Amino acid sequence: MISKLHYISQGNTPEEHLNNIQSACTAGADWVQLRLKGFAPKIILETAKKAREITAHFQTRLIINDYYKVAKEVNADGVHLGKKDACPKKVKEYLGKYYTVGGTANTLEDCKSLLEKKVDYIGLGPFKFTETKKNLSPVLGTVGYQVLIDELKTDTPIIAIGGIELNDVAEIMNTGVFGIAVSGAITKDFNSISAFNKVLNAPSTNEMVYKL
Repeated sequence: MISKLHYISQGNTPEEHLNNIQSACTAGADWVQLRLKGFAPKIILETAKKAREITAHFQTRLIINDYYKVAKEVNADGVHLGKKDACPKKVKEYLGKYYTVGGTANTLEDCKSLLEKKVDYIGLGPFKFTETKKNLSPVLGTVGYQVLIDELKTDTPIIAIGGIELNDVAEIMNTGVFGIAVSGAITKDFNSISAFNKVLNAPSTNEMVYKL
């Protein structure tokens, strides 16, 4: 199952990431991605273990950014792979069929490559400029999403990402994307999760169910 709203963790320290994940879960997030950059593998593993404890308590799905071996070790629900990370096919073989594997895309070629590798969802962006990510790919905007959605004609969920605010959601969803990933706007106000879900019409009953 792929949620329509993905919260991507933020923080200057692992503790801040964990506090923000706790706040997101408390506010009703049902899909959280732990995105730790620039920390030692041991710290990432320990933080992932704690994130799994938090998310398990709330029955929230936990996705680990990049570190697919960590995802398996902590029994997370899946992994999100960047464009320069491991091949999704290799990762799916390593993790097995019960793990969700998503990938990052910016262009039509990126999307087609990920679809060939049978990812479970595509994080497509950025929607607009965001300070969350360094070396930002070209901004897509709603026109970019519309063009790519029309060209791809895929049932694989496309998740818009990159600087998305609450007032952007309705316009983005009109392009035909499946859902959105949000980091900064939710971290600033965790109570906004319910408002995002309302615009997305995204309670758990509306999630996409996959047959194994």
